[in-house]
Formats: sequence, C-alpha cells, structure tokens
Amino acid sequence: MIGKNFIGGEWTALDAHVVVQSPGDISDTVGSMGFSTAQDVAAAVEAAMQAKTAWRDLGAVNRGNLLFQAAAIVEEHAEELAQLATREMGKPIGEMRGEALRAVAILRYYAGEGYRSVGEVIPAANPITLQYTTREPLGVVGVITPWNFPLAIPMWKIAPALIYGNTVVFKPAEWSSLVAVRMMELLAPVFPAGVLNLVLGLGREAGEALIQHPGIDGITFTGSAAVGAHVAETATRRGIKYQTEMGGKNPVIVARDANLDLAVDLAVSGAMRSAGQKCTATSRVIVEEAVHEPFLEKLVAAVRALKVGNPLQADTYVGPVVSKPQFEKIQGYIEAGLRDGARLVAGGEMLDLDGYYVPPTVFDRVHSQAVIAQEEIFGPVLGVIPVGDMDEAIRTANNIRYGLSASVFTGSLATALRCVREIEAGLVRVNEETAGVELQAPFGGVKASSSHSREQGRAAIDFYTHVKTVAVRGL
Repeated sequence: MIGKNFIGGEWTALDAHVVVQSPGDISDTVGSMGFSTAQDVAAAVEAAMQAKTAWRDLGAVNRGNLLFQAAAIVEEHAEELAQLATREMGKPIGEMRGEALRAVAILRYYAGEGYRSVGEVIPAANPITLQYTTREPLGVVGVITPWNFPLAIPMWKIAPALIYGNTVVFKPAEWSSLVAVRMMELLAPVFPAGVLNLVLGLGREAGEALIQHPGIDGITFTGSAAVGAHVAETATRRGIKYQTEMGGKNPVIVARDANLDLAVDLAVSGAMRSAGQKCTATSRVIVEEAVHEPFLEKLVAAVRALKVGNPLQADTYVGPVVSKPQFEKIQGYIEAGLRDGARLVAGGEMLDLDGYYVPPTVFDRVHSQAVIAQEEIFGPVLGVIPVGDMDEAIRTANNIRYGLSASVFTGSLATALRCVREIEAGLVRVNEETAGVELQAPFGGVKASSSHSREQGRAAIDFYTHVKTVAVRGL
C-alpha cells in the first residue's frame, strides 16, 4: 500500500516516502506514506471550494442516497479494512472488525438524515407572512482525525459534513494514513470530484496549512489537548467554526454497594481494550475503602489473565501500542508511578514480543495528585485510588483538568443520580464502562476535553450548519 493524496477526483503521488511497519510485528512492512506540502493542501481546498455549490444544490435526499451507496461499499470491504487497520496501527482484529461495522452504521445513520427535517415554522406578527428556519452548510470543512479509531472517527466527522451539504478536506493521522487511503479508494467512485479530498502528512505542515487556509469554513479535530488548543486559537482568530475533541482522564467510581464482578469486568474492558488508547479509556478507579481489598483482588486476577499478543489473532485482548514513541512515553509514566510511591500490583515487566507491547499495568494506592492520576497516559495503565466515602469519590473524580467520560458502579439509585448530577463530564454512565457511546447519541466533554460542541447523532447538525431565518410576506 502506497500513501498518496486524492484531490479533485485525482490521485497524486507524494515524493518523499517513509516505510510503515506494523507495531504488532515490526518485521511486517505494511506500506509507505509520504509528506503532503502546503501546496497540496491548497490544491485540495481549491477543489473542495469548486465543488461546494453543486454539492449543496444536489439536495439532502440525493446526498443521502450517495451515503447509502458508500455504506454498502464499506460493508462489503469491512474485513479488508479491518485487517489493514490492525496491521497499520495495532488494534486487535476483533475490535477493529466491530469498528469497521460501526463506520457502516454511521454512514447509514447520516444517509437517513437526508430525509429528516432541518428547520421549523415560526409564527409571525403579520398573519400573511410565512416565517421559518432552514439550515445552510458551512462550505468547506477541514477534518483532522487521530489514529486510534482509524475508521469510526473519520466517518463520524465526514458523513455529517457531507449530508449537511459541505465538501471535505480530510487529513488523517500519520499512523493511520494507509487505511485512510484504502477507504478513499473505495469511496472515490461514489462522490463527485472535489467533494471528498484526502491529504496525508507527517509532522505539522499539512495540518497547519489546512487550519490556516482562507478557503476553510470550519475545522473538526480530534487529538491531543495541545494541538486542539492551537486549532481553537487559529480558528477563533480567523472567525470560523471549530470543533475540538481532546483528552480524557476518565474515572470509574466503585461504591461500597457495587456489583464488584461487574465493576471489575467493565473497568478492565474500559482500561485495557485497544491497549488503553482511547480518549474515553478508564484511567482511574476510585473505590470506597470498604470494598477496596476485595475489588483489588478481583481486578488484579482479571488483568493478569488477559492475553497480550499479535493483534491479528482473534483471541488477543491487548495488542501493541501504536508506535515506538508511544511505547516509550507509556514506559515513562510507569516509571513516574513508581517514583511517586504507588504500589505496582500488575504488569510493569518487559515482554518478549516483536513489537511495541506494554503489559496491562495496575497501580494501587495512587495519590490523587500524582502524575499518573492527573495526566492522560493513553496506554494500558490503570491507577486505583481508595477513598473514604462518596463525597471524597466525587471530589477526586472532578479534581482533574479533563471532563470527558465517567462511570459509577452502585446498586443505589440515589447514589447513581447524585453522580450523574455532580460529576463534571460530558458522559456519565451508570454500571457501564467509561469507553464508548452509541453512534446516535451526542459525544463530547467539558473542561479541557472538548470545545463543548457535540459530535454524533442529531447534535452534529449544530456544528456542520448554520441557521438561516426566512420570512416570506404574501402580497
């Protein structure tokens, strides 16, 4: 697989290429990808600008029919896309198959949006005046996505952008560029030239050129908090819409009346699937002291039983992390946990595997202000924080710069409702894991996790369009 740009309906080669090796087996060469320049980005934006009027005028129903076609193509090639993504970025194949089907479902959901209402009739003071609202597309939307959900996140940005009448310039993360190229190869015959464009990039040049280009009318970004802050600053200065989804440091609260087996099962799933490389991954378990020891015993046993290995094997639970820099970063956090005095109760050892594998790691008695309790690790590392009561649990959950997702395990409706009311997060889940939200539900966080815009579901229309109020007076 060779990385290349797709601009204005044409594939364009990239001059400089780097070899892409699988993080699960570094002897496996997946392909090569290259460097887009600012000139490549400008060409892609120009193509999108030229296509936007005809795409808008095609109408929502016709755009929806094209998205239905796209969904059928992605579904037909779901296994191929899952295999390529697993080789490229390391997510276990079972999870990646599920993600490929989620991308199909997202396309179908937004295809259906072409048949739904987009405004309302509003009473007018003059009885012979018809007053109503409609929705207009932004124009050209820049889509910048991360590597950890190489199919689902691009789809939940691109599909709503398209159905609501925008054209798109899409820049995937460098660690998931090849699967983006293959997805674009599949979708290219569906859409008119210039409607959907792809630029690849290593480093900052392509992304920076995209957010700075005067032809871009909106930017949707998922990635690190530092880059998200820069996107927000640039978009604000330019006076365009922006949407930033960034980090999380997501807590699970285990109350003294919790079902401990359920809490352990879902805490492990939230923390260790995808090797912890999810913005909604469980990173902290805040457990009432009354059940701390039995919970910890069950947790450690469950984590030690997880299979770590080749992500292409169906029974692998924990695969590699995405790259050598990510591996080294996570190792640094494990060392920080030890320096800060937390008790290592699972993991921490080196694994004799030919890839970037971090064993599922659990720290106990983590101080709530320790580095591993405050910073996003983005790896299979979980910190357990014992607390005296629910008052302390909620304070500890909120004492963080992030506010994306949180869970509480309890048999008490009163405790559940209190946590829903008091926890500072965009998603609060009761007796469920922190990771994941259904595609028809709004997704986003508060504080440093999000720009407070919401993705997915009907909420997406608020970002990808603006409201136009119309008054028509009869004669």
